[in-house]
Amino acid sequence: MLVGITYDLKDDYLAEGYSAEESAEFDCIETIDAIDSSLRTLGYDTLRIGNIRHLVDFLAKGQRCDLVFNIAEGLNGMCREAQIPALLDAYGIPYVFSDSLILAVSLHKGMTKSIVRERGVPTPDFRVINNQAEIAHVDLPFPLFLKPVGGGTGMGINAYSIVRDTVSLHQVASRLLADFSQPVLVEDFLEGREFTVGITGTGSKSRAVAVMEIVVDAASDQGIYSYKTKQEYLQFAKYHLVGGDIGRECEQVALQAWNALGCRDGGRIDLKMDSRGRVNFLEVNPLAGLNPVDSDLPILSRLAGVGYAQLIGRIMESAMERIAVVPERCIS
Repeated sequence: MLVGITYDLKDDYLAEGYSAEESAEFDCIETIDAIDSSLRTLGYDTLRIGNIRHLVDFLAKGQRCDLVFNIAEGLNGMCREAQIPALLDAYGIPYVFSDSLILAVSLHKGMTKSIVRERGVPTPDFRVINNQAEIAHVDLPFPLFLKPVGGGTGMGINAYSIVRDTVSLHQVASRLLADFSQPVLVEDFLEGREFTVGITGTGSKSRAVAVMEIVVDAASDQGIYSYKTKQEYLQFAKYHLVGGDIGRECEQVALQAWNALGCRDGGRIDLKMDSRGRVNFLEVNPLAGLNPVDSDLPILSRLAGVGYAQLIGRIMESAMERIAVVPERCIS
């Protein structure tokens, strides 16, 4: 079976003049090497396709593969993560991870929270600011937490993301609107413990890999798991697995959110405790980072005794259970 790999390579975008933060979600070559090697270890033939422009060229030449392992984050618009899945849908080529609809919806943190809240998943109260005029209409009590509605990898998050008064709210919201050209999510700031839950599987077969607590040194952006902290995680962040009652509550909330959204195959759910010690949903990452060294999903898997190739194997097993693959249609 031939598995194509689609991805956005960080070095390509840096060479085109994009900044480090603009390229933060894209992958380094070590990640592609690790995925490729793991797939081959699992018995698959692989073909590195690359980003959406490379995929368009690949398809236009009449080339095909049996399955695509897609980790491309995309570049433009709120449907950027859905672009390659939508194109593959049009050509009838199956792919790993969530479908185009889920990837489009889940990138918008406000829409995601609306869905999980409707399904009874606890999440901080929130508002979405679409323009300058809407800042004055935010009616939530301070303190609040602000971030771009479609950002990832801590983009736009720093020590100023926690706002405690109206002046700060206007300043930070205005800056985010200008810098990221997208709406801003405003939500109640939760000061409790922070967790991330790795999940593999789809629907009733979804399972938590492990629950990992993230403890950030207060010296880094007031203890926020920010863009800076994630870049300097060896110095400012500590990770450890959580079990017992808290671990079970985290798993329950994470799986409830995962299935409410219809996510598939593998990813992460980020959680945080409120002042009462209740675990709340923060956001979902249905295209979780897969760097074997410093991405949260491989880190928590490693802490739980699940090796990198084993993690990729679980993701592939879920995808293969969902689809009927006909190897004869492969054209190399």
